[in-house]
Amino acid sequence: MNIKDLNFNIALIHYPIKDKKNDVVATAVTNMDVHDLARLSATFGVKKYYVVTPVLEQQSLVNRITEHWRNSSRNDKRSEALSYVRVSGSLEDSVNDIKKETDKEVKVIATSARKFARTISFDDFAQALDPKYSYLLIFGTGWGFTDEIMEKSDYILESLSYDTGYNHLPVRSAVSIVLDRLYNSFRRLK
Repeated sequence: MNIKDLNFNIALIHYPIKDKKNDVVATAVTNMDVHDLARLSATFGVKKYYVVTPVLEQQSLVNRITEHWRNSSRNDKRSEALSYVRVSGSLEDSVNDIKKETDKEVKVIATSARKFARTISFDDFAQALDPKYSYLLIFGTGWGFTDEIMEKSDYILESLSYDTGYNHLPVRSAVSIVLDRLYNSFRRLK
């Protein structure tokens, strides 16, 4: 089994997110995140990539970016990748969209640079996947998810941590590493 065999989706959450003061904020959508995570979705066989923001201007920005490239004949690969993008107003809306499309319960998997007691390794998570469910792997922006999101998640993947004393990866890098580790965990199961 691999990601392509499952209804496996990702989301980049822009609200509710913590800032460095621990206040709950909405973070800004960036053009690069839209493009790069779409390309990662296509590369790793993810079904959909949700950009989650309640800010209507930012939803409009994502729609303009994706429409521009979907209608462009200059770069077919980018157009293909951007077809994976969906705009959503909330995590709940994303879950409901997947549920409606697949008629399957959706399991939410959180990622975090912080350490949590109830984390699961990449290998154990790959073994736990069941095709009777759909999955939504969520990534945070800013200074991470609110405690409520972490508590409601069905799984929390082990953090990406290194022995440098610095642990604040760009989200595009974190998504790349996480999807690559999951891909390799699936390969080891074969």
